[in-house]
Amino acid sequence: MTAVDDRLTSDVSEFFANLEVPEGYRAELLRGEIVMMAAPDWVHNDIVERIAEQIPFSRWQRKQTQDIAIPGEASEPVPDLVVVEREAFDGPGLVPAEVISFLLEVVSKTSATRDYRVKRSVYAAGRVPAYLIVDPFAATCMLLTEPVGAGEDADYANQHVSKFGDPVQIEALELALDTSEFRTIPGKPLY
Repeated sequence: MTAVDDRLTSDVSEFFANLEVPEGYRAELLRGEIVMMAAPDWVHNDIVERIAEQIPFSRWQRKQTQDIAIPGEASEPVPDLVVVEREAFDGPGLVPAEVISFLLEVVSKTSATRDYRVKRSVYAAGRVPAYLIVDPFAATCMLLTEPVGAGEDADYANQHVSKFGDPVQIEALELALDTSEFRTIPGKPLY
């Protein structure tokens, strides 16, 4: 990385840390780019809530829209759900990727490319063991496991796609996720 690149990354990170996001919007930093998006809709939030409720509270912390830190990445993503073993992290600050057991993103009208491509690589680079993408437009769940590689070349070695109604076995949480009540959104996301 050149001195100019280091300065730009530092400037963007500092700017992001001080960014005032308008009400009704969220912002996240993904590989040096600030991305703003509208707050999620009802179906999106319902799916996140249904998943969180299935993860046993006694063993896991389940945090919605929690900023996370990915080592070596100019990224501060804000997944829809972050799951950490109960004693692994107690804040404050960004949740370090190394303590995360599971991440969830629910695809929205404008997040498909970020969820399926950019965040897939970012989360794999952070060695997050299980990443679930729930797509209410396609009525599918994609579970990604076994992160490999580094930086922009990072990815997940295993990918399992299932349709709504089929259980999703999440080994990292020792859980079979019930997807039978997930609702869909008509139309297609923007890529």
